[in-house]
Amino acid sequence: MGYEWLAIAMFVGFFFILMSGYPVAFSFAGTAMVFGLIGWIVGAFDPNRLLLLPNIWFGTMSNFTLLAIPFFVFLGAVLEKSGLAEDLLETIGIVLGPLRGGMALAVILVGTLLAATTGVVAATVIVMGMISLPVMLRYGYDKQLAAGAIVASGTLAQLIPPSLVLVVLSDQIGVSVGDLFLGALIPGLMLSGSYILYVLVLAFFKPELAPALPLEARTLRGMALVRRVIKAVIPPLLLIFAVLGSIFFGIATPTEAGAVGAVGACILAAINRRWNWKLIKESSHATAVVTAVVLMILFCSSFFSVVFDGLGGKTYITELLVNLPGGWIAFIVVSNIVIFVLGVFLEFVEICFIAMPLLVPAAQQLGIDMVWFGVVMAINLQTAFISPPVGFSLFYLQSVAPKEVKTIDIHKSAIPFMVLQAIVLILVIAFPQTVSWLVNLSFKPTL
Repeated sequence: MGYEWLAIAMFVGFFFILMSGYPVAFSFAGTAMVFGLIGWIVGAFDPNRLLLLPNIWFGTMSNFTLLAIPFFVFLGAVLEKSGLAEDLLETIGIVLGPLRGGMALAVILVGTLLAATTGVVAATVIVMGMISLPVMLRYGYDKQLAAGAIVASGTLAQLIPPSLVLVVLSDQIGVSVGDLFLGALIPGLMLSGSYILYVLVLAFFKPELAPALPLEARTLRGMALVRRVIKAVIPPLLLIFAVLGSIFFGIATPTEAGAVGAVGACILAAINRRWNWKLIKESSHATAVVTAVVLMILFCSSFFSVVFDGLGGKTYITELLVNLPGGWIAFIVVSNIVIFVLGVFLEFVEICFIAMPLLVPAAQQLGIDMVWFGVVMAINLQTAFISPPVGFSLFYLQSVAPKEVKTIDIHKSAIPFMVLQAIVLILVIAFPQTVSWLVNLSFKPTL
């Protein structure tokens, strides 16, 4: 072993700086500067490697795939800030209200639909927490069931296309974002279906935990309800079909489909007479903030990666992972453990830029299908996002939850849904066809 110890010390130092609360982009850059200088002094790092950075950064800015990020963020911001997402949730809640567990089912269905349009977890959890949690509590729902349904279904935006997680992962693992979108669709629906089945079973055996809405709460009936459904539910469904259908049938790239979705969201807001300067300003600001954060982290992580690789860190980690006892199975187990642990403390963007550059070379050497690997990692990230005590979705809901819902209630609420996510993760690992079937079935554009 040469100077690989210096690379390991660099990674450990970076992690401790990050855990201190220092911004992730500056943690990447600062650690790279310090250990690059140390490596140069001891003769372990050639500073000429830094000349690669301008080309790497220019390639990042020229990456057509990453252009999908602002489009999908803008799409989600418009739906959220225009109130269209709120209308969708209220309408489906009224439709399913007569059923036991109907409000929880509505939350899960809307979480699935919003995930398929926005791709942003925070917005989905906060919107559903503000609107549906007080209503469910008012009509006698168990606090933990109500909170769990919101955090779990809101986090579906981590996996169901057009997930920002998949866009960033595609760049890091070197596969088509369209293939990742298609590969993640069935596992995402499996997760959603498992939540629905859980609520139905719980409501059947313990109806007091998820009662039907009383008659006086069902404010719309007959043709009025039909008109409400046509106005609030059908347009988002058409928007989802326009975005995902254009990708599946090979009509558009994911980036082009994102542009279609962004324009479609603007048209829906205009049709509902909610398109105004304030909406444009707020949606554009939210988009600029998210996009700038992603690019800043990407630039600084590239700097970190060049120094880490120059010190021999990537080669050492790859050899270590490839030679694990148990071959690719051991690698998958270790990878999932690493991603889960990181997911408890870090955002998905940070994890993609920290862990993926270390895991991808080993996965490629072991001959693992990279689309399947990316989807497995995305499911794991989703599980980590709701895991107590520091899962991000738990904090999103906590920020808008009524006073009667305590922090411990929110944390306990996530446990049954974590079990369901773990079951789906095992199924996807055991049956790779859940990922590959739709990818193989899709229409590929011809050159």
